[in-house]
Amino acid sequence: MSERELRRMEVLSRVKAGELKLGDAAELMRVGYRQVKRLWKRYRARGAEGLQHGSAGRRSNRAKPRKFREKVGRLVREKYGGKEGERFGPTLAAEHLQQDDGWEVDAETLRRWMLAEGLWSQGRKRKQHRRRRERKEHFGEMVQLDGSFHEWLEKRGPQLCWMNRVDDATSRTLSQLQEQETTWAAADV
Repeated sequence: MSERELRRMEVLSRVKAGELKLGDAAELMRVGYRQVKRLWKRYRARGAEGLQHGSAGRRSNRAKPRKFREKVGRLVREKYGGKEGERFGPTLAAEHLQQDDGWEVDAETLRRWMLAEGLWSQGRKRKQHRRRRERKEHFGEMVQLDGSFHEWLEKRGPQLCWMNRVDDATSRTLSQLQEQETTWAAADV
């Protein structure tokens, strides 16, 4: 059973015990009153099994035939597979399957099939983008400034700029409201 079905079973068992009314159960399950009445009827008739989705454990109606999946897998392995770095990804393989071979398979479906057969690895191996800059050693060596105009006084005064100055070495913050966003205004902070 899914988590949602288990939560529904718990709520309906509280209804059965008399702790909740159907209207309260509908709110807890975030469904309408009519839907909770249908669920309650199925729960009384078949218990927890009645809350389980009717298609649980069945093959999807939209699933491709097994032979089709095997043929596509063989084609991908022969034409578009290979070592890591040389092989096609699922999106490109799906495009080539459609253009070159006339087989239409959604890229996401092909990705799942390729993962299952070991033709595609899910994770990427990226290099580290950049390393963090070392902080400056001394106070005042590097100061970061930023200003933000806003109605700080809630229309009881002029529109001001909140000037914020952060020292890189110590992370010490100095802030002040100024009329302008300039380096001279920040020097006054």
